[in-house]
Amino acid sequence: MKISLKKLKAIILYFCEQTDPKFLGKVKLMKLFYFLDFMHLKKYGAPITFDRYVKLEHGPIPTTIKNLVDDAGYDIEHSLLADTIDIERPDGTRMYKVVPRRRLTEDDLALFTEAERETLARVCARFGSNNTQSIEEASHEEAPWKESEMLQEIPYTLALKDKDCNASKEEMDFLQNIVEGIS
Repeated sequence: MKISLKKLKAIILYFCEQTDPKFLGKVKLMKLFYFLDFMHLKKYGAPITFDRYVKLEHGPIPTTIKNLVDDAGYDIEHSLLADTIDIERPDGTRMYKVVPRRRLTEDDLALFTEAERETLARVCARFGSNNTQSIEEASHEEAPWKESEMLQEIPYTLALKDKDCNASKEEMDFLQNIVEGIS
């Protein structure tokens, strides 16, 4: 992952404020990150988080971000996200609800470029009021999920196969070299 923890926290808080809180569970949060990275990649030639995505039954999962959010659910006091979110399990549900511990601030928003703000807004406009099942289904329509093997990493380059991708093969090849250099 090639993003500061401070910026990652700001993205989570942005999603907490700009989506319907009754539908924001851990699974939906993971899909919001997928669409954030892949929508940004398709339009601007690079993801925002550079996290590694893996194909799971319920859709793509950002591996490092998932581990950080899971830690918040297991041991919030020692979690790197302790000042950002709580994970709650409402009675009678299977959902692990993401609840902000603080509000998004102007300082948080200042961490984003104009292009990143635009992509965050597009993701929230498209999926903010959706339930988890509908965003899962949308992720399953994307070439990166369709073209990957279960439990395997999803290469960012597969975004080229989606009709809405504006990035070039050269940009994707360059990106792939960067991603491989991070690991």
